[in-house]
Parts: sequence; C-alpha cells; structure tokens
Amino acid sequence: MMKSAAVLGAGSWGTALARLLANKGADTSLWARKKETAQEIIQKGENSLYLPGFALPPSLTVTHDLEEAITGKEIVLFAVPSHGMRETALLVSEIIASHATDAIPHVFVSAAKGIENETLMTMTEVLSECLPKGLGLEFAVLSGPSFAKEVAAKMPTAVTMAAFNEEIARLLTGLFSTEFFRVYSTLDVTGVQLGGAVKNVMAIAAGISDGLGFGTNTRAALITRGLAEMSRLGLKLHANPLTFAGLAGLGDLVLTCTGDLSRNRQVGLQLGQGKSMEEILVSMSQVAEGVRTSKSLYRLAKRHDVEMPITEEVYKVIHKGLDPRQAVRSLLDRPPKPELHGVI
Repeated sequence: MMKSAAVLGAGSWGTALARLLANKGADTSLWARKKETAQEIIQKGENSLYLPGFALPPSLTVTHDLEEAITGKEIVLFAVPSHGMRETALLVSEIIASHATDAIPHVFVSAAKGIENETLMTMTEVLSECLPKGLGLEFAVLSGPSFAKEVAAKMPTAVTMAAFNEEIARLLTGLFSTEFFRVYSTLDVTGVQLGGAVKNVMAIAAGISDGLGFGTNTRAALITRGLAEMSRLGLKLHANPLTFAGLAGLGDLVLTCTGDLSRNRQVGLQLGQGKSMEEILVSMSQVAEGVRTSKSLYRLAKRHDVEMPITEEVYKVIHKGLDPRQAVRSLLDRPPKPELHGVI
C-alpha cells in the first residue's frame, strides 16, 4: 500500500486533499507556489485564504521548496489549475532528472479539471509529455463531485480514480479512501478527464440561466443536454460511454451546475446578471476552470467535428462578448432533431 504523497498546489482542493491524506496517517507534503502562502499556512496552522476554518494536522509538511516536497514521496498529486500544469510539471521534471531513480516518485496524479488551451491536451497528456521518459512513470486522474470545503468537513463524498494500470488504480484507491471519502476506480482515463472538463463549461451555462432569472426547467434541460455534449465528445475520443453516467460525468455535472460552492456556476450567474468577464475575474480569488476550458472545448469540438452547441454559446459569451440572452435564443432557434442524435 502507498503511504506517502506530495500535493502540489495550496488552493482549496489541494489543501483539502493534503489534509485528508495527512489525517489518515500518510507522509504528506503540501507545496505552495508562493513562498508567502506557505509561510502563512505554517504560521496559522490552516489555509486561511483558500480553506479557512479547517486546522491542518501537525504532521503535514507545508513548503515552498518543490524539491523538498516531492523527494522520497511515492506519488505526486497535481492540484494546480490546468493552465499551470505544464509549468509545474516541467519544474518537477528538472528535479527528477537530477535525482537517483530510487529517490523520486513514479506515480503522478492529476486533480485538475481542464483541457490545455494551446495544445488541446488532457492533463495526463501534458504530464506524459513533460516528465522524463524511460522511467516507467504511471499517470492517473482523481475526479468526481467533490467541493473542497465539504471534503474538509468530512461530509460523505464519492469520487473516481482513473489510471491506465489496474494495479496502480487499486493502490491509489487504497491511499485516498477514508470512512467519508469513497474512491471508485476505472481504467477510462480519457473519459474521466473529459467529464471533468465539460462539466465546468456546463456549470457556467447553468449559472447564466439562473442569472437571467430562468427556472429549474431550464437548468434541468442544460444539465441533460450538457451530458449529451459530454457523451458525444467522449465517444469521438474513444472513451467508455458509461463513464459519463458515473461520478466523473453526471455526478460532477449535477454538483457544479447546482451547487452554490461552484466557482464556475458563480461566474455564469454574474454573467447572466449583466457583469462583464473583466469585472468577474478581478473579483475572484480562485480559478474557475470553465472560463479557459470553454475555449479549449470549443476548439476540440471543431477539430473532431462534434456538435456541442451549449459549449459554443458559452465560448461566445465569454470570449466574444455575446449577450447571454442572444446565446439562449441561438440554442432555442436550432432545428428540431432526435434527442439521442450523435449520442448512441
């Protein structure tokens, strides 16, 4: 069984996961990109900026030194925003290249939910490209419906761990599972990552709908048709269609489209209320992945000729300044078609 981990990224999710592992007895380090963030967390014994009110166990090592964080650990979990994945992975790669192979981690887990803008790569593809070849490195993804604050409060939560290797998936499931945090496993790494990316864009759409004053009928329609878009893209990219009926698909989609803790839904809510993207982004202390991912998914859908109308309208609202009401009209004015067109 794995007993040690480095968590990279001291936002709310990274802090919650590091806290979970340390409280379980795993040898855990939490890396903060900014030195002052690490110092403040150490001084206060909690992450007062991103996860206030939850004391961190004394056994948790908090550091700004990336080499200190990862050396000697069995796994490295990346809880950085998707747009920071490549930069962080390259820093890790430099450290690995300078160490003996028995002193470095061999399992790398992404907890980020997004698609890289420039390359349209998933996070495991970014990690695989950036980290050294020939060392037998393993890659995995942790995803599913999980607000950091609720995990920190030990509210019952179920998530999915996807890996290319069944044994690695089993070991990671054992490491992260607790009496309140249930971890399922799958080998559908692609599907789990697509679900985590698409749901953030749909949450923005749901927030826009709420901000415009529409009701639960509209929200239910967006969730359902968002699931159809997720499934269409997944099938095109050879994912397991059953993944999208699971925790990393429908589960996370429902959570982010309805939960008040969803940053992506909050972005959409403010857009629907008439605020500009500039105003919204300035007011946010944490990243809403769906803002950048809407561009990635729009381009990915075009590349693979996949029909994703909700994604397209969200992209136009965020990146082209389209009025949200016009986006709604565009969706409703589309010609009728069979409900399961392109899904099965």
